[in-house]
Amino acid sequence: MLDLSRAEIEAAVDLDRAFVALEEGFKAAAAGKVQMPPVGYLGFPAHNGDCHIKFGHIAGDPIFVVKIATGFYDNPAKGLPTTSGMMIALSAETGAVVAMLRDEGWLTDLRTALAGAIATRAGMRADARRIGIVGAGTQARFQIRAAAHLLREREPLFAVWARSPEKLAVLRRDLEGEGITVEPVAELEALCAQSDALITVTPAAQPIIRDDWVKPGTHITALGADAPGKQELDTALVALADTRIADSLEQSLDHGEFAAAAAVGLIDAGDCVELGAVLAGDVPARRSDDDITIADLTGIAVQDIAIARVVLDGIGRRGDA
Repeated sequence: MLDLSRAEIEAAVDLDRAFVALEEGFKAAAAGKVQMPPVGYLGFPAHNGDCHIKFGHIAGDPIFVVKIATGFYDNPAKGLPTTSGMMIALSAETGAVVAMLRDEGWLTDLRTALAGAIATRAGMRADARRIGIVGAGTQARFQIRAAAHLLREREPLFAVWARSPEKLAVLRRDLEGEGITVEPVAELEALCAQSDALITVTPAAQPIIRDDWVKPGTHITALGADAPGKQELDTALVALADTRIADSLEQSLDHGEFAAAAAVGLIDAGDCVELGAVLAGDVPARRSDDDITIADLTGIAVQDIAIARVVLDGIGRRGDA
């Protein structure tokens, strides 16, 4: 059995291969080729934290993966990282443990960012360059890095709004050290008005983006609503969208960004499409440059399987025990 540290895992990941692996995983999920039982969820409201347990298997894959991921959102004030966790890869042929991936939540942060960039590229207009990021935490950094890599040919421009000016200043400093320029925006409404695409990465419990702030042609990738009680977008905005893209229809309509609109009967499953179907070319993400498109990413197990396989491939292991 392999026992991989975070440093070993980071060294094994090739970003271009990881993007391809996740896209193929989303396609497999939309085609019904993935076993993904309901997500396990534990909430810790007294400590502003939660834990997700996700697991699944892609048909024909030599491994299956069980992932534990935590998010405790007051941790930065304690000098601790917001996220943590690990993945376990097991043989789909014998059930033996193939590898313990002690990634400390890094792989979850990475695969979430890769999915955000993939969904944003799929939904945004062909001429879109200005990307607004809502939030300045760990995932905001990952999203910007991933979008800068995947969309590098169109030379994206990044602007960020955050509740905390101090956190935004630190984010700018960190990313500028990596060669990525970030423009701070003081008002969220202004960020919405000037952005071709928005990526939202907050744990908001109440909507923070109104429908009348979003101009025609905008794409939104929403990642914050990954558990019951979270919502970043106005229900009216979700209902207004011309295309609604979900990583998993079942999850998005149950506890994702689309859940509130579904609960009051404004939308249902027939009004949404899955990201994998868009990536496969089965359905279009947009029909017009004036369309408003929303991708709701709740996080699905196939992402964890895909990124774990990228790590194992990166160290020369096929995935057998």
